[in-house]
Amino acid sequence: MTPLRRPSDRSAVAERDGARETRLRWRSRDILRAVALAVAVYYVLQLVWAVNAVLLTAFLGLLFGLALTSAVDALARFRVPRGVGAAVVVLALYGALVGAGFWIAPTLRAQASELRARLPEAVQRMEGWLEAQSSGLAEYLDTSESDAASQAAPAGAAPPAGATRTTSATAGSAQPRDEAPSTLRDAFGDRITGMTRYVGPLLSRTATLLGGLLLVTFVAVYMAVEPRTYRDGLLLLVPQRARGRAREVLDATGTVLRRWLVTQLIAMVIIGAVTTGLLLVLQVEAAVALGVVAGLLEFVPFIGPIIAAVPAIAMAFLGSPEKALWVLGAYVVIQQLESNLLMPLLMREGLKLPPILTLLAQGVMAVLFGFLGLLVAVPLLAAVLVPVKMLYVRDVVGEDVDVLGTDEHEDGDADADAADDAHATV
Repeated sequence: MTPLRRPSDRSAVAERDGARETRLRWRSRDILRAVALAVAVYYVLQLVWAVNAVLLTAFLGLLFGLALTSAVDALARFRVPRGVGAAVVVLALYGALVGAGFWIAPTLRAQASELRARLPEAVQRMEGWLEAQSSGLAEYLDTSESDAASQAAPAGAAPPAGATRTTSATAGSAQPRDEAPSTLRDAFGDRITGMTRYVGPLLSRTATLLGGLLLVTFVAVYMAVEPRTYRDGLLLLVPQRARGRAREVLDATGTVLRRWLVTQLIAMVIIGAVTTGLLLVLQVEAAVALGVVAGLLEFVPFIGPIIAAVPAIAMAFLGSPEKALWVLGAYVVIQQLESNLLMPLLMREGLKLPPILTLLAQGVMAVLFGFLGLLVAVPLLAAVLVPVKMLYVRDVVGEDVDVLGTDEHEDGDADADAADDAHATV
């Protein structure tokens, strides 16, 4: 027999059922709020997609701004104002680049013109050599098959007809020739039209490059002058109870990106110098230009060195196929030394990125955003992995993973906060 419930029990059950129905039932206001949020997210994604080039360029400026902040911090310890320190560092950097450019400009200009003029010939010679090797193999296979077929075919068999039959129905029809311009005005107009066809895209690309360089410079300078302002602005978007943890994540992300950039810049200089030296020893034409290309493309891990090796191997074919094999071996040795010796030495205290994730990120960013996406794929992956490790793997899963490559990251963050406080009072 079911026991009778008291009125107080029935009222408590009714209240719980009513509260559950209230939680599960969506009101019209909740539905409108969800729809408005979905529409807003859609238009925000559309806006991000439309201005993706500006955002990725700004991310590059933020990346260089983090490295510039370290130099400005060092000057601030000597009571140099942060604005003056940022200007001095940027001018010194650009001055060093311009001076190095003027120093190697004659050699680089001559070798760049030689590389541009002779690279098609080198590629053609390499393609001819590869075709010769493949045709030799194909001729050997065809000879074996023809010998087998001649033994099986009858002696009086005629070759198939109709394969080389041609018609001359259109022999008498001549293509109409373009009439020469009748006046000087028409000739001048055609020449101007031909010039604008090439000058317009060149000016557009030059303006885009200069605009991107200015954007990167200004973002880096403003980031280095007032880093706490932008960090505190981001923290205002986080609830107060979570701001302490968000501050740790931002500091760790900045530290990882700064270490990655400094490591890449050092590796670019070393790889460029070593590649130039080896190409000079192997007597490859345009060795300095090819070394500069190898150093610049070192900024793009995995894919950049492969792209840099292609013109060097092609230029080596101007000498002989054996020299091309030596150049290929030299590039393989350089990359092995970089992967197993140089990068582990430089990245002792940094975020170690899984190679598969790195390649996937580079492929996806290159497909979506082109060369600029390929350029920022690795630092963007590093910036994403830090909060994933700290907020999910540590806080949710409970695994004590290493984020900064050192167990003293908490003390480092505290020291960085103290240093920022001291700089804010300068």
